[in-house]
Amino acid sequence: MTSPAANPVRPASETVADFAVLAEELRAANINPRTGLATDYLNHFNEAVMLLEMIPDIPECAEDFLGWRPLSYAEHFTASNFKARDLAIEAYNAADKRIRAEFDNITNSITAILTAVSDAMREAQQDATRAKLAEQASGWVKPLVMQAGGMINGDGAADVEYIMTH
Repeated sequence: MTSPAANPVRPASETVADFAVLAEELRAANINPRTGLATDYLNHFNEAVMLLEMIPDIPECAEDFLGWRPLSYAEHFTASNFKARDLAIEAYNAADKRIRAEFDNITNSITAILTAVSDAMREAQQDATRAKLAEQASGWVKPLVMQAGGMINGDGAADVEYIMTH
């Protein structure tokens, strides 16, 4: 199987040797050269999940969760101390559109759940209600974060065959 988008960040003018260097640079930065995505973005969601998981035992963590704000992929890297943040953003922008669309769909779903739960928690008057919301949200979000991780690592349905030349 061949794909015209086998590598999301390789300009057509680059040679195979240039691509090998670029692929190694991406791997060194923990960016999958096949998908153009970095797992560091999932830290943004893992932070929210961690806070949600703490709420049943430490109700005060609800306030910390309510301070969490959604960030796009580019916003996350722009605000981070990730040493290859510009490369991460560039690789994401150059990623295969099918992979990026599937990834964005998953992360948009995560964001929608977390935002809705945050809104519901603001309305909740009792710690028990907030704890139940947190447990439910964590159960919904964790599998989606794992699915996003699969997309980043090239295990998603839209993954393309890894070919160094085309």
